[in-house]
Amino acid sequence: MGLSELKHEVDNKYWPYTNHVFQTLYVRGFDKNPNQSNVLRRADGVAEIFTKHKKVVYENDIILGSGCGIKDSDENFDEAAVNRYYNEIKIRDFPLSSDHFAPNYARFLSEGIPGTKNRILASIEKHKDNQDQVDFLNAMMRCLDALSNVLVQYADIADEMGKTESAEACRAVAYNAPATFQQAVQLMYIVHTMFTYESRYAMAFGRMDQFLYPYYKADIEKGAITPEKAQEMLACMFYKFKERPMYFWGDDVSNIAIGGVKPEDGSDATNELSFIILRAVNDAHIPGPNLSARINKDTPMEFIDECLKVIGTGLGYPAMMNDDANIAALHRVGLYSLEDCRDYCMVGCIENFIQGKQPPWTDGIFNSPKYFMYALNDGINTLNGEQESIHTGKAEDIKSMDELLNAYVQHMDNAVEKYAERVHTVAKVDAINLQQPFLSIFCDDCIDKALDINMGGAKYPAAHGVGVVGVATISDSLAAIEKLVFNDKVMTLAEMRDILNANFVGYEKERQMMLDCPKYGNNDDFVDKWAVWFVDAHADVFDKYHTPSGGPIGIAIATNVLNISAGWEIGATPDGRCACEPVSDAASPMYGRDVNGPTAALLSTSKPDYSKAYVGTVVNQKYPPSMFTDEEKRKKLGALVRVYFNRGGQELQINSTSSEILRDAMENPDNYRSLVVRVSGFSAYYTNLNHSVQTDILNRTEHESI
Repeated sequence: MGLSELKHEVDNKYWPYTNHVFQTLYVRGFDKNPNQSNVLRRADGVAEIFTKHKKVVYENDIILGSGCGIKDSDENFDEAAVNRYYNEIKIRDFPLSSDHFAPNYARFLSEGIPGTKNRILASIEKHKDNQDQVDFLNAMMRCLDALSNVLVQYADIADEMGKTESAEACRAVAYNAPATFQQAVQLMYIVHTMFTYESRYAMAFGRMDQFLYPYYKADIEKGAITPEKAQEMLACMFYKFKERPMYFWGDDVSNIAIGGVKPEDGSDATNELSFIILRAVNDAHIPGPNLSARINKDTPMEFIDECLKVIGTGLGYPAMMNDDANIAALHRVGLYSLEDCRDYCMVGCIENFIQGKQPPWTDGIFNSPKYFMYALNDGINTLNGEQESIHTGKAEDIKSMDELLNAYVQHMDNAVEKYAERVHTVAKVDAINLQQPFLSIFCDDCIDKALDINMGGAKYPAAHGVGVVGVATISDSLAAIEKLVFNDKVMTLAEMRDILNANFVGYEKERQMMLDCPKYGNNDDFVDKWAVWFVDAHADVFDKYHTPSGGPIGIAIATNVLNISAGWEIGATPDGRCACEPVSDAASPMYGRDVNGPTAALLSTSKPDYSKAYVGTVVNQKYPPSMFTDEEKRKKLGALVRVYFNRGGQELQINSTSSEILRDAMENPDNYRSLVVRVSGFSAYYTNLNHSVQTDILNRTEHESI
């Protein structure tokens, strides 16, 4: 067996049935014993999904488990049950803290199923006088029993197929804690697969190179495994992430963090497994998983270079994360111990997360340029003429930059207050009847407290992230106003407002003047200071608010691809952008305007204080393939990454596909079905993206040299 053979199997597997059956199975389990408590009924629903789904094992599987068992025969699909699942029983979803979670795999693997059960039994004894808590703990126990049964079921099928090694590893962890690298990987992957059967998305693996390393090291020392075998094992597992679009929407964005520092002392944690995971992901060479490389001041340059080699294959990942900035951002919140901050990982795209110690992630978007539009127009939306925000005065009455900024912040304050209200409103649910016993097993301290992950069981409160849109659009706009209105006095603010509201029709000369003003991304303090202000101002506004459980509502300078749709809501802006066009991408300069090279661009983007961006940032860059194949050029790029992070930059991700290839792929998509690109906080097949996203990626500045 091998990776190439498994790729062929996965790519050519034919799935004749299209019905999703997990809802039907869940309802069947839920209805088995209506007289018991809701949480026990939900545990029975989980057990039914786990044990009754079709078990799919490939001829060339090493690590067993497949999400494609969701596609089953019509006899396991009941439309009435599906309707009941969504309308009567109901479940948590992403806005209600269902997924985007990083389980505490380190603890679960060390204890295994039996050790975890022992902790549950001890907690049952501790809370024996509270029936609700005892029911919750027994629900956890039923989920673990079902997990054991799943492992045995997969092992039995593997035995029948003559796959003895895989069967033995799978059967062993049904009853014992993992003792080998293969067993640890097997248990981890089955748990991850079961989360997909619970309809959870973006379930992160977290610091895989850290919690799997003791098993790898022990097997290497015993001569039980080779680095090459471990790499193949992981690559075969990663390639099965390609199954997800066969049974659910979207590529798998299960974030894996490698590198970083040790929680106890902050020393570099990069190890041999960090390199092996990096190479295994490259061997699989698909959009998922979402790989993140944590870089600290002591990270070996060899590791950074290896990251750049993989990025240069076209994958666009790993995204590179600055430990100094992220640890400082997390510690600034004031909730997390320094050790836990050092042990952070990412969920979803780039969101910072304390692995296995906080409830699932939720987030939203804040279209900041819209509130700037309101500031110039006394709260009126210029696209529809309606009064949508508060009155802060007309442009004729604004006499200084400070007065303009004050109006802008007032509109932001008004919007953020409503945003926080929505966060609290969404959280008002029937929590008792929406408990998640299986998920809670993997979060400290749910077992010891005998409480659900979203009902105070977690060590830390829930956090909410806000993707703030348009840092470059606003920075460039403020620079244009400062220069043209208040410094050079070539037009009044009211005149500029009228030009913008006309969408530059009849004002081509004035638009060119705005386009000619200094632009963010060229290491020019005249404009870069406004990016610093942007981050500070948004952090100040959002820092006033907290989630219902007391966690932060923190900012991310990241937009996914929503900079495109955000632009649809906004009229023309003083940077020269026309109405309804995309605004700037994440924390990056506006594409095409960073004209002084990549060093200048990264010097600009490192100036804001990103310790105030609790959630994280995204900075996109694009280089031609030669930057990665030429060893000397790649060495310079690695040095640039190091300088950028030393100066405080928080994140960097790179596309390495030339603009010519991207254009050709848009015109001849059938020739590029396997072309992977970095989109925002994730990678995807380029030809599967819609035209507006393809164009946004194509238009990013391509830096030819350093």
